[in-house]
Amino acid sequence: MGLIASIGMPEIVAGIMVLALNAYVLMGGADFGGGVWDLLARGPRREAQRALIASSIAPVWEANHVWLIVSVVMLFTAFPVAFSTLGIVLHIPISIMLIGIVLRGSAFVFRSYGSGVGPARRRWSLAFAGASILTPLTLGIIIGTIATGDVGSAAGEVGAESFARVFVWPWLAPFPIAVGCFALALFAFLAAVYLTVDAAEAPNTANEETARDDSPHTRAELADDFRRRALIMAALVFVTAAVALALSRAAAPRVSARVAGAPWSIALHVCTAIAAITAIVALWRRRYRAARLAAIVQVSCILWGWAFAQYPFIIPMTLTIRQASAPAVTLTLLLCGLAGGAAILIPSLRYLLRTFHGADDSITS
Repeated sequence: MGLIASIGMPEIVAGIMVLALNAYVLMGGADFGGGVWDLLARGPRREAQRALIASSIAPVWEANHVWLIVSVVMLFTAFPVAFSTLGIVLHIPISIMLIGIVLRGSAFVFRSYGSGVGPARRRWSLAFAGASILTPLTLGIIIGTIATGDVGSAAGEVGAESFARVFVWPWLAPFPIAVGCFALALFAFLAAVYLTVDAAEAPNTANEETARDDSPHTRAELADDFRRRALIMAALVFVTAAVALALSRAAAPRVSARVAGAPWSIALHVCTAIAAITAIVALWRRRYRAARLAAIVQVSCILWGWAFAQYPFIIPMTLTIRQASAPAVTLTLLLCGLAGGAAILIPSLRYLLRTFHGADDSITS
């Protein structure tokens, strides 16, 4: 069946679900990447780097999780069988990811509004950074495990096989871990690119200790710090992608074959390559806004490539989108609810971003 051969209501709902996940990756994912750079802040401007990360994340980090919530709610409403299967087989990495989300947010708040100095602040900083690494890693592991098709086979073995065989080994394998590392590299890359824009354009990028030196020169130096990090992560994204692709030939052969040989794959690869090269060239030439736009396109192409590679399956080799779909009346009511919610949510988020990030209403971290 072609990708557009018979698009119906289940496929439309699935597409909107991927759109919400795309929004979460571009916004919430960059926040997680910011936690990575908070941990790796180095040099004479390390406190200014951390202050920039905190000022970029603080106004919107909680709101960004709304996109993950939308995706999850759509999954259990529109595809309840798939939600049940994933929730049972992958309950360990899903629980780890959720704990990481909660721990990261709590640590950020306690670090920001708790003890200003001393061991307590350092401990909360480590918890914030650790959770920022753990969460995207487990998110990538979950996606990689789904792509292998092992979720469906493990679900059929519940009660017949050992706990480890059903609930541990499907996700604790080389390919899912490689995808997890790839996701972590992507999020860190996004964050570094976004922070170059924030450093170069923010009217005040420093905390109380560095507010006395908010000159354009200082902002340019901060932008250069994250520019170098973004270029390094661009190379690491390529390496982790190559490793994941090589492992996918044995671990996820159907997804690998479609990524390499489906009719849409060449166009998607060209688009991704152009976006990646554009981002690198723009970073090299310090065209930070262009680099941000190219990075957004690059990451979005990668996410949609995964979604297209799995189509028409929601759980590869076990459940197609239509097989897992709820009744048509449920999907209709869900789409009506989404339309009403979007009319409230999107203007509200736009207003929030404009309020805390000035007149620039483009995607930021």
